[in-house]
Amino acid sequence: MATELGKALADKGHLVHFITYQQPVRLNAFHANIYYHEVQVPTYPLFDFPPYESALSSTMVDVILNQKLDLLHVHYAIPHASTAYMAQQIVAKQGRHIPFITTLHGTDITLVGKDKTYAPVVTFSINESDAITAVSNNLRTRPINPSPSKRIFL
Repeated sequence: MATELGKALADKGHLVHFITYQQPVRLNAFHANIYYHEVQVPTYPLFDFPPYESALSSTMVDVILNQKLDLLHVHYAIPHASTAYMAQQIVAKQGRHIPFITTLHGTDITLVGKDKTYAPVVTFSINESDAITAVSNNLRTRPINPSPSKRIFL
């Protein structure tokens, strides 16, 4: 769905940058105004699990600064909204403000968001988003503990 949204925006003349570890399956041909940036996650013996979130935040920072992005639109609270928040804070130190919009999916609220291991990061990431969208009206109305000033758009 995100790829189709990106294609539709590109068709309207917007420049769209996909920042992912793998090219989206539905982005399988040249499309004007669409750019793909692969997140490189190096492995080090020090880490049992490569730190994808750090690599994603760093790649976001690079694309924000070098491509002069106006905003980030991320899907899922973690890891994407939390990494967008980190990228936002990094570029703010360089005098650049980049808002980010988070699109919530069911697992953000019904599964991952209820797991005590992830709940604080999910709630924080949602609350730090500049705007929130949801993929369904049902999801939009579910309690997620957002701050009272946050509105969720469908």
